[in-house]
Amino acid sequence: MIRLGEKQSLTVVKQVEFGVYLAEREGDETRVLLPARQVPEGTQMGDRIEVFVYKDSKDRMITTTREPKLKMGEVKALTVISVQGIGAFLDWGLEKDLFLPYKEQIGKVREQDEILVRLYTDKSRRLCASMKEIYEILDTDSPYQAGDTVQGRVYEFSDNFGTFVAVDDRYSALIPRHEDHSFLRIGDCVNARVTGVKPDGKLDLTTREKAYVQMNQDALKVLELLDQYGGELPFTDKASPELILQETKMSKNAFKRAVGRLYKERQIEITKENIRKL
Repeated sequence: MIRLGEKQSLTVVKQVEFGVYLAEREGDETRVLLPARQVPEGTQMGDRIEVFVYKDSKDRMITTTREPKLKMGEVKALTVISVQGIGAFLDWGLEKDLFLPYKEQIGKVREQDEILVRLYTDKSRRLCASMKEIYEILDTDSPYQAGDTVQGRVYEFSDNFGTFVAVDDRYSALIPRHEDHSFLRIGDCVNARVTGVKPDGKLDLTTREKAYVQMNQDALKVLELLDQYGGELPFTDKASPELILQETKMSKNAFKRAVGRLYKERQIEITKENIRKL
């Protein structure tokens, strides 16, 4: 069976002026064209050629010896070439650009964005890209351990869980929801630290520094926030985690550590209702 979106080794069963026709074996009725410009020199009847099967601009099944950037069952980062009302078109290394339907997008994509996508066939048996269901395809056998520094690409946000990241565009990872992700958008690359590896192999990440380093940064952030509020914050470290995250872009624990440090250094005073800069 000739399979769309995959590389296959097919047999030359007919030679014509504009290329060769390939099939799984001699006598098969299903044949696909390999254009003449891609036929290896010296090709003879019965030779087997490794090709990628897709559809041309007229939706005819065709093959190529070129290596696509994405195949069925894979997840890869592709560049957005153009954005139109019905969807976007991506560079996947072949003459015909890969279509990303609007309904298969997560967030708003822009030209020159690099986004993680998978390959699927739509109802008309055409190959298309999707930004959805990436989580199910990513690998969970990464070589990374707690404490390692990694680079990953953001592919989805969840109010319940946090920011989903593909480390090395391959391994499944998550930045927890209590960390500020307001500065991130789909497709962004982030440097992060592995905080743990789940039993199923998925990685837990943080974009924050180790506590003793991060505390310095967070303390400075609190001081800057105090200046913005005229020297007095209208809430304390006993406020709800949601309010603290909204106002400071920090988790409640990080905010408490920063406030505690500033209090010990006598840079602030804490009342029942607010925090004042000294």
